[in-house]
Amino acid sequence: MAEPVVVYEPQGGGDSNIQAILEFLGHSVTRAASLEALEDALEKAPADLLTVVVGETEEARQRELAALVETLAPSILPLVLFRPAVEGEPPVVLNFPREWPLVQLPPSQEELSQALEQARSQRGKRPTKGSRPSHLFRSLIGRSPAIQRIRNEIQQVGPTEANVLILGESGTGKEVVARNIHYYSKRRDKPFVPVNCGAIPRDLLESELFGHEKGAFTGALTAREGRFSMAAGGTLFLDEIGEMPLEMQVKLLRVLEERTFERVGGNRTIQADVRIVAATNRDLESMVREGKFREDLYYRLEVFPIQLPPLRERIEDLPLLVAQLNERLEHEKQCSVHLSPDAIRVLSAYSWPGNVRELANLMERLAIQYPHGLVQVRDLPLKYRAGQETESETSVQEELHAEPDSHVAAMSGGVLPQIPPGGLDLKAYISEMEVALIREALQESGGVVAHAAKLLGLRRTTLAEKMRKYGLNR
Repeated sequence: MAEPVVVYEPQGGGDSNIQAILEFLGHSVTRAASLEALEDALEKAPADLLTVVVGETEEARQRELAALVETLAPSILPLVLFRPAVEGEPPVVLNFPREWPLVQLPPSQEELSQALEQARSQRGKRPTKGSRPSHLFRSLIGRSPAIQRIRNEIQQVGPTEANVLILGESGTGKEVVARNIHYYSKRRDKPFVPVNCGAIPRDLLESELFGHEKGAFTGALTAREGRFSMAAGGTLFLDEIGEMPLEMQVKLLRVLEERTFERVGGNRTIQADVRIVAATNRDLESMVREGKFREDLYYRLEVFPIQLPPLRERIEDLPLLVAQLNERLEHEKQCSVHLSPDAIRVLSAYSWPGNVRELANLMERLAIQYPHGLVQVRDLPLKYRAGQETESETSVQEELHAEPDSHVAAMSGGVLPQIPPGGLDLKAYISEMEVALIREALQESGGVVAHAAKLLGLRRTTLAEKMRKYGLNR
């Protein structure tokens, strides 16, 4: 018998065609026009419920739904039905994990039936905790206008064959963008092959890119295929393209123009069926003026440039990045760490010269120092809190850090806590208590968010939002 299906349509005014097709296929259909209605439907449905999600143009609502489904029932694999963009409007950005099936509205009966079958098969293969694919945690994270612009640009250029040049400071996530471009391209089922042009010795770069024949040079004991051959049919990512020597730039230009190459020491012409995505943290226009980078190659590569912002210019994304990096630590290294709201505030005032890579390194360092703990401002390395921590804040944080359990016990027992002689930061104090109580409820409920919400007198959606706010997980 077909599974029950919940159709979530935030804007209401449902699509009767979808419901009719689902019912014809034997499904019992429940409609939900709000997150609260969806929560109630999921509460009543069996655990193996197949959820159908009707997407809309408002990306933030989609992210909220994705987080809700992930928090409430990781076993559920949604099917996402989306409306195409109206002419003149920006394209719809669907920020969902790769394994979620997508179908454009209005769907035919055959399309919907095939997508439902795909969702069933994928649901059975969904990884368990600790083995979730790392690519899900390395996607573009953030709600800032800059990140939304980049998502739109990726979706625009992805399906084309245009060369892409990704520009940005070190640590801003250029390879992440390159992998997303490959994912949205028609080549997504073929290899994605990265090459760091700055990490390969100059005299070996040609062999690394094009391969070599046996005996082509001293030490070439066997023939070897290069990265162009490895990426056949797929995408070749040339990272740090600004470090490529001029003599190699000439040979790369020839490949881009003629779409053929020869191995070192060989004379057989090989077709170069690859898409080129290049990246650099250097100013290529200045290098062209200085004669350090070929102008013709620059214009070949810069068909579609994407400029990545440094973290300091999208600092509003820092809490989301912290939560995402913490989740990655949880799944890849079985460790995690949580930052207090004041610690997040202090980190938001830092300039982040190393960008997201520096933030990732800091999170791993803190996870080693304070495994599964709550990091206060005083626990941050000095350079991150220089000039940000006042004397009164330090005394309050030390007081809270020393006896967190006593505060929770006092409040839970109905006894009002005493204000310390130096006073306290009420907002920070309440946040500390809220975090402690949420953790206690999660521990009492064995990590089941629904049960923890009942212990705290909250709706599941409210608790899930608070968990995201404080970087907590089950």
